[in-house]
Amino acid sequence: MTMARDVLIVGGGPAGLSAAARLAAAGLTVALVDEQPELGGQYYRRPSPAAPGDHRPEGGRLIARVRGLGVDCLTGHLVWGVADDGRTLLATGPDGVPVRLRGRHVIVATGAYERTHPFPGWQLPGVTTPGFAQHLAAADGTPVGERVLVAGSGPFLLPVACSLLDAGAQVVGVAEAGHPYRPSLRAAASLRHPARLRELAGYTARLARARVPLWQGRVVTRATGDGQVSSVTLAATADPARPVRTLDVDAVCVGYGFRPQPELARLLGCEIRADAVTGDAEPVTDRFGRTSRPGVYVIGEAAGIGGVHLARARGLMAAAHILARENGSSPGEIGRLAAEIRRLDRFTSLNESLYPSPAQLQDVLSRALTGDTIVCRCESVTAADVRAAVVERAGGDLNATKSWSRAGMGPCQGRFCGFAVAGIVRDASGGEPCGVPVFPARQPVRPVPVETLLALGEQAEQAEQAGQAEGAAG
Repeated sequence: MTMARDVLIVGGGPAGLSAAARLAAAGLTVALVDEQPELGGQYYRRPSPAAPGDHRPEGGRLIARVRGLGVDCLTGHLVWGVADDGRTLLATGPDGVPVRLRGRHVIVATGAYERTHPFPGWQLPGVTTPGFAQHLAAADGTPVGERVLVAGSGPFLLPVACSLLDAGAQVVGVAEAGHPYRPSLRAAASLRHPARLRELAGYTARLARARVPLWQGRVVTRATGDGQVSSVTLAATADPARPVRTLDVDAVCVGYGFRPQPELARLLGCEIRADAVTGDAEPVTDRFGRTSRPGVYVIGEAAGIGGVHLARARGLMAAAHILARENGSSPGEIGRLAAEIRRLDRFTSLNESLYPSPAQLQDVLSRALTGDTIVCRCESVTAADVRAAVVERAGGDLNATKSWSRAGMGPCQGRFCGFAVAGIVRDASGGEPCGVPVFPARQPVRPVPVETLLALGEQAEQAEQAGQAEGAAG
């Protein structure tokens, strides 16, 4: 099946939904594709029927508006590649049938995935990411455990801990790698953002009422247990080799923020750069979300991490720019959105200044990894294996390290281990890895059924035969 629309949007989170609603309201035909069975992305994920109420009703209203405007919502459709023409997207539906998707304008709103870093025992049952714990607690009302530690870095840790408390878990503590909550001149700049301050105050008050300790300058360095995590060790961020506390737990949630998902943008041929602060690979975009590929936009967290408000503003800005090209959208709309994005960018910059940069954490955590720590869980590759590949074969080349060590060659394609492997490569080679510090994007970007590929081949063969028959008839 082939579907062509004025605008094709990949990703049904806040950014994609906002762009779809604006474009459809202006009369353009829009297709919105998402691999999940329901729209909303991670932030607006719909609660299960068993969960009490809706923790983010504004998401439900936005989804209803998008559907009401007649947007073609292709949920349960995984976009996994790009055809030879460089524009047609290849997808598979819930039934495995291949789908070809085209749009005069293509908007990539694929979101982000959590930034993880390995430690001994991170493969034990009960060790999860904060995002997974948040989804179970907030959307389903189910805690990941009875005694839970929340650890890592970033403002996301606090709402996760509060959601776990609301779901009935005992949160034994929140361990933050940096010192963002220590009074400082930089922290005083948050007074310019009263709404975000109120959110922070609400989270900290909730934790204080439950007597949840908040430790700063601490990282998880080990988890132990017999078939299930039962204890976790914290160490000083400045000296990960020095344990400072061991806690009894039956679950631990560890994450260091989020990373953009650039795979589809890379397959489309968009220019990619390494962010100086995070070390992440991000598409190069202008203020409208335009990439180096004409007609291709990248918006939301896929364009750089900034939170839900910035993601929605970026979606609206891309839509406004497309409408300006189509039918002369009001310059005033673009001006208002530009001012809003500048304000939100300032808050993002403030956040980045308060928390340790991912690149700094990457260096600290990578050096502390023991050789027997499994780094790539898909392929059971250890830190020693990666270091040996760097020293003996690959030098500072991240992609060559992948080839020689097999780290990042499993089903996740480096989404979980890539951040750590890049840090080990840089540390072992004594410098920066060559090129963009992420594994290259290859299709399929996600595992797809063999039946889908066979059906796609049959479709191509039938199209070729039809073309030959038409030529012969002519």
